[in-house]
Amino acid sequence: MPWRALSLVIGVGLIPTLLWRRSKPLLVVVIAFGTMLFSQVWALVAGGEPPGLNTMAYMLLLPYTLIRWGSKRQAMLGLPVILVPAVISVPLTSTTPGDAIAGFAILFTAMALGEALRYRAYARTRQLEQVRLVEREQLARDLHDTVAHHVSAIVIRAQAGLAVSATDPAAAGKALRVIETEASRTLAEMRSMVRVLRRAEERADLTPLPLVTDLGDLPRIGAGPAVDVDITGDVAGLAPALSTTVYRLAQESVTNARRHARHASRIAVSVAADERFVHLRVSDDGDIVHPGRAARPAMV
Repeated sequence: MPWRALSLVIGVGLIPTLLWRRSKPLLVVVIAFGTMLFSQVWALVAGGEPPGLNTMAYMLLLPYTLIRWGSKRQAMLGLPVILVPAVISVPLTSTTPGDAIAGFAILFTAMALGEALRYRAYARTRQLEQVRLVEREQLARDLHDTVAHHVSAIVIRAQAGLAVSATDPAAAGKALRVIETEASRTLAEMRSMVRVLRRAEERADLTPLPLVTDLGDLPRIGAGPAVDVDITGDVAGLAPALSTTVYRLAQESVTNARRHARHASRIAVSVAADERFVHLRVSDDGDIVHPGRAARPAMV
């Protein structure tokens, strides 16, 4: 074995490149095959065969990984880095033409396998996206048909209630109760379908939606005047959609006050909830602006 110590150092020292072959395919190819090229240049200068171990067949994983996990640009840049040492090694070693052809065949087979698996993964992803798109389209149609049916019933009942409201108030009240029932059913069905749509989206954001109880975090978000939050009532029992809406309104109002309120040093956020209503008030102690001259201080 020529250059026994150097061969051992190169053969063992390049093994860690396998650890980063997927995350940095071009870098590990440059390191591994660049080292091989350096050893070949060393052999040309010193005379004799280049160092290397026969057990370094693991380096075939690097061309495969470059094509399989690297981008097209990385593959184009890394291909010369792979081929130059492979071509130079033929005249430097006692390799027969048959062995050289077989070696290049194995090398290109590894790269072809990487390209085949890359294309297979791409085709599989496109197929899943197409199936997901068809399912979402079907769900959207079902949602439209369901909502349209119930909304039509609501409109008809509203028209009937308006027609008899002057002569028969009891019939108008009955129509309103029917409208309330239909609207509640429509909302429930729409939420269930939207929930299915969200589950079908694999990349959906899993972060919980903010609620009124999270308003205490507003003073720590963003820069500007201090924010005082006062929450009274049973806000924990609010419907999630309503609670998120109140939070968004307060957040937007605080943001507007911080950006546009003149000489404001403090922003007050007050939320009061009872059995029927939720009251939200956002105000600041900035300068009072007369109507027509500028926008009023943020208030909801």
